[in-house]
Amino acid sequence: MYKLDLPLDLKEVAAIERRRNREQQRQSRIFNAKVRTMGVDVEVLKCQVEERKLAERKEKAREESFDADRVQSDKVAQILEAEQNRFARSINKKVQEFREQVQPPETRLEFDLYDPQALKKDKPARVSDDDPRCGPASLQKLAGEDLNKEERQKGQQELTRKWLTDQRKEKERNQAQSKYADNLFDKKRMELDERALHLARMEEDCRKAINLATENFNKAQAAEAAERQRLQRQQEEDDNFAEIYNHLTGDILTENPAQAASGFGPDRVVPDRWKGMSPQQLEVIRHGQELQRQEKQRSKEQARQLEEEWDKQRNLVARAGMVLEQEEGCLRKELRKGLDSYNEQLSREQKAHLQYLEKEVYTNKPTAQYFCQFNTTTR
Repeated sequence: MYKLDLPLDLKEVAAIERRRNREQQRQSRIFNAKVRTMGVDVEVLKCQVEERKLAERKEKAREESFDADRVQSDKVAQILEAEQNRFARSINKKVQEFREQVQPPETRLEFDLYDPQALKKDKPARVSDDDPRCGPASLQKLAGEDLNKEERQKGQQELTRKWLTDQRKEKERNQAQSKYADNLFDKKRMELDERALHLARMEEDCRKAINLATENFNKAQAAEAAERQRLQRQQEEDDNFAEIYNHLTGDILTENPAQAASGFGPDRVVPDRWKGMSPQQLEVIRHGQELQRQEKQRSKEQARQLEEEWDKQRNLVARAGMVLEQEEGCLRKELRKGLDSYNEQLSREQKAHLQYLEKEVYTNKPTAQYFCQFNTTTR
């Protein structure tokens, strides 16, 4: 039923053997610490470098062949371009010869536009000032450009010369008049200066007289002011003596208690006239102060008694706290003892469990052969 005696495929056997040999070679390279680079197959990299260099050489040879073809194509293109230029020059030469022989410039319609002898053949712009060709738009006859220009310019020059002569004579006449006017002005100025000096002397004499009169008037005014000030000082001294006498004999300095009484009530006084309290009033105030002192002393005594009560209460609370702390310490010791005994029991149970695992559970320990099966292939 099953064909177990079939011959093996030689290609498959060869492929398996080839893969086995390649794996052994790879193991020899990877597991050899002297020639191994971690994570890199040096031989494969060398093969890749050689393949890359070979590809670069092929690419370079291909580029060189392309360059040779381009050079050849450029040479052929240059030859064809030179031939085309030579043919074009011959065609242009023949066309130019045909134009010179068959189509001279004189036979063209537009020859009059660029005829070199056109100015010699053309008529002048106008023959006379009455030429009918010189219309308003011809711009050939403007003001000052008539044919009698020379005679007209001579007449204009004579007229200009006459005007200059008249202007020179007018200028000389004006200069003479200006000189005469300057002489008159100088004489008038000298006369005015003399009059100004005479007026200045008269003004100086008048000023001296006025100053003398002013000085006499000021002296009289000063004497009158001095007398007035003497009388004013005398009056002020008399007023001061009267005021001092009134103050000495008045109610303020004599300290009259009646003058400080106020009209608004018997218990009110005028502040600017009041000189102090009477002995009876002072006695009433001292009696009130004594009552206040006694009241303050009673308040201090009550506060001291209250503070003593609070001190007693604080001492009682402190003693109760110390008792509670002692009881709490005893309770903490009992709890510590119970926790230590519980921890010892847990320790004994853990040791027994570890002994059970080592002797009963983990009995089959792995040997060195178990660890040697790892890291045996390169994949």
